[in-house]
Amino acid sequence: MNTKQEALPLLRAEFERWNALLASLSEAQLTSPQLDDGWSIKDAVAHLHAWQQRSVARVQAALAGGEPNYPNLPAELDPETEDVDALNAWFHSQTREQPWPEVYGNWRANFAHLLQLSAQVPDELWLGDERYPWMDGYPLLGVLEGTYEHHQEHWEFLQPVLAGFQP
Repeated sequence: MNTKQEALPLLRAEFERWNALLASLSEAQLTSPQLDDGWSIKDAVAHLHAWQQRSVARVQAALAGGEPNYPNLPAELDPETEDVDALNAWFHSQTREQPWPEVYGNWRANFAHLLQLSAQVPDELWLGDERYPWMDGYPLLGVLEGTYEHHQEHWEFLQPVLAGFQP
């Protein structure tokens, strides 16, 4: 992905792929802990939503010309940290009891919001690795690339479970 014009269609396609998959599964399939880490597909979707919030905060900051405002994190957890295990554990503790319709609605709405916000960011703000110090040397386009890659990574993790759902 070298431009917003390349990234947004890929993200829209990924969004639609996930929507189609999630719509094809029963609530029991979505909520049963079948992944290697004891998570369910619902937990994986909640995890994706949690990280999407960071992406949305970054795109909003670029639009506003300020710093990202990361929602719902305790002060001791830094969303820019390399300790993703601590962040993931906290995210999971916050969402594991949420019902599937809430998790799905949050993920879907936030992904759509990310796409809508990203379309508003002027092209010249996506490139340049010094523009946003909170991007740690990466251009803003890395937000879209990271969201896409994160969803693809978890798609691959789901494949063994999904294969077990086939008749």
